[in-house]
Amino acid sequence: MSVELETPHGPARAHLHPAAKPVAALVLGHGANGAVGAPDLVAVTQAAGEAGFTVVLVEQPYRVAERRSPAPAHQLDSAWEAVLEQLRADALNGLDVIVGGRSSGARVACRTAQSVGAAAVLCLAFPLHAPGKADDPAKSRLGELEAVAVPVLIVQGESDPFGMPPEAPGRDVVRVPGNHSLRSTAPVVAAVSDWLASGVAGRT
Repeated sequence: MSVELETPHGPARAHLHPAAKPVAALVLGHGANGAVGAPDLVAVTQAAGEAGFTVVLVEQPYRVAERRSPAPAHQLDSAWEAVLEQLRADALNGLDVIVGGRSSGARVACRTAQSVGAAAVLCLAFPLHAPGKADDPAKSRLGELEAVAVPVLIVQGESDPFGMPPEAPGRDVVRVPGNHSLRSTAPVVAAVSDWLASGVAGRT
């Protein structure tokens, strides 16, 4: 089921995969030039659904409008916040919510984790830096990860040209075969399933 939700930057689209008796919710965003049909997002959606999670895949307004260039970060963030507010008031009412996404979507989830009241954050292929910029501290996005105060799981391809984020207290990093695309989904699903089963969304 898909619904359009108004945001300050035009309508976003939410693809809902409701669980019959949800234990929590998982809301995921897409990459900068990607879509919600990316292999890792599809695989994680199925695995989380089988684990009893209601899953929502969110298309940012620029994608709904079929624009190729990603919107600026502040627009991505405010659109995401508007979507989460509406989902929490309706389809996800009363549920713990884990937020996340792949690449750019993971960055949005990290930057807004506090404002949307996330229980945890799932990052698929977090772009720690632009390719070839590992030695330039000014290009690092590590601060976005370090600002998250709830548990974080990062699933990262071993040969990802966007870098390998470091582990830290409350932040787990699972290295899997592959690069930024995470097309080998089995190890991604295994890592995410274990993390969700650990009770990260507040279950006992």
